[in-house]
Amino acid sequence: MSQRLLPTPIALRREADLTTLVENRTVYSLNAFELNIFETHQQAARVPLSMGALVLTTMLRGKKVMHLPGREAFDYLPGESVIVGEQQTMVIDFPEADAENPTQCLAVAIPADTIRGTIDMLNERYPRVEAHTPWQLDDEAYAHLHNTPELTGTLERIIRVSQEDTAAKDVLAGFTLQELLVRLMQTQARKLIFDNYAQHLTAHRFAHVVQFIKRNLAEPLPVDKLSELACMSKATFFRLFKREFGLTPVEFIIQERLKEAKRLLRQPLSTVAEVCYRTGFNNPAYFQKLFRKHEGLTPGLYKKQQTALG
Repeated sequence: MSQRLLPTPIALRREADLTTLVENRTVYSLNAFELNIFETHQQAARVPLSMGALVLTTMLRGKKVMHLPGREAFDYLPGESVIVGEQQTMVIDFPEADAENPTQCLAVAIPADTIRGTIDMLNERYPRVEAHTPWQLDDEAYAHLHNTPELTGTLERIIRVSQEDTAAKDVLAGFTLQELLVRLMQTQARKLIFDNYAQHLTAHRFAHVVQFIKRNLAEPLPVDKLSELACMSKATFFRLFKREFGLTPVEFIIQERLKEAKRLLRQPLSTVAEVCYRTGFNNPAYFQKLFRKHEGLTPGLYKKQQTALG
């Protein structure tokens, strides 16, 4: 798990300060939102939790098993987030929690009027590329998310502003919450198109672009060619792609090439040089630099670790 997908760790409460060993709650109340930090220090099952508002939860430590209405139970791990609707009750298992391995999760309770106001503003001023898919926050189909670096960075700012003691705290919190909502919707848009592009080829022009990129990672992928596929000028394509997904086309290409590089590096007979060229980097030094920046280790060390894991 790349550390870029995990907020900076929050210190655990001392045992003497815990009021309960199951979902001990620390609350930071602001005008814009309420930040809750939950810790569980012993195994437990079927623990219900309802926040009375739409909630973004993010796992920081340990493992939970989540039960949400109308869905099969799923493992909930660090680097992931779950959106829980205003009228939903979470039911949670803690199969591995103990004093040495507690779970820790943050939950941001977001007022409904803030959500509506932010969505209305985006749809009016910054509409999505396809008019039939307006901005919205999906708490069902795309509620379980793998964090993006951008979402993680905003969560870190949410934590930081909650713990500040400044006169401008609530003003900063309001701006940061709006950013969080935008990042959430962009993350859901990525999941919709990046992971399920084949289902949207007839309805979303960026689905064609994503398909072309994924099928041609070893080839040059100039933005001019991609903008033609989207039937846009280069400048419009670049601007709207970033607005829709929260990253540029070039950043997406790098992300996909590194993902494919990791897949190839896990193959026993592959070499780092071969993987570099098969994923379109064409410059081993640049490949090494990018891989280390995004994954925290060199391609060679990554391959050794994967080989050791079998």
